[in-house]
Amino acid sequence: MMALAGGSSFIDISVAIATVVLLTAIVIVLVRVIRGPSLADRALALDLMLNLGIGLIALTAIRTAYYAYLDVAIALGLVGFLATTAFARFIIHRRVRREGDDG
Repeated sequence: MMALAGGSSFIDISVAIATVVLLTAIVIVLVRVIRGPSLADRALALDLMLNLGIGLIALTAIRTAYYAYLDVAIALGLVGFLATTAFARFIIHRRVRREGDDG
């Protein structure tokens, strides 16, 4: 197998491509956050945007070889999970309260 010139150029190209893909996905998800149509759709889109941001942090860790960024990504993932869970509870309680007013 023939080695690429520069040794790590395959990693550099892969990180660049992955960054472009993640940034494109963030723009698409941002459109979903703005357009909706429902509150649950927006919450799911924000959760996906958080996960894409975690992916960008991981790519930054790979690109800079400063792996303390991975600790930040893990902490952000935990906080994002808790925020999504709390927001889901809010949506459920809001729906239950609305159905209780109608019935």
